[in-house]
Amino acid sequence: MKSTDRMDIKNERLKFERHLKEKGLRLTTGRQIVFDEVMHAHGHFAPEELVKQCHQNKRRVSRATIYRSINELLEAGVIRKTAFGEKHQHFEHIYDEKPHHHAKCLHCGSYIEFPDLGEDKVYKPYLEKEGFQVIGHEMHFYGICRKCQ
Repeated sequence: MKSTDRMDIKNERLKFERHLKEKGLRLTTGRQIVFDEVMHAHGHFAPEELVKQCHQNKRRVSRATIYRSINELLEAGVIRKTAFGEKHQHFEHIYDEKPHHHAKCLHCGSYIEFPDLGEDKVYKPYLEKEGFQVIGHEMHFYGICRKCQ
């Protein structure tokens, strides 16, 4: 791991700790384990994948603690929710992510990420003119991947 990554993770941990303190909570061992596993997850993850990852890494933490900690990380702005129109949610950490969007294959469920091309420069002024305050945006495409065609 590069030193810049370690510094980014340290900053994310401080952000998480500040959020917990504001809520009157502390960084318990369970929350620390979930934080570590999330920071080492690459790409998108679902809570149940995190449960399996903790189990495989022999890190004892309850399913309830994982789900609760994910919500706390989300509230703290350490991770974000990505929407794929599925029954279960996916998340990704924010610190090393460049703005991007997703395209999902409707056959196999795989997805690709592609860079944000500055779409907000077009849509944001229009929406603000309509009295809508833009906080963020995501763009998703659905189709059939090359392998499934």
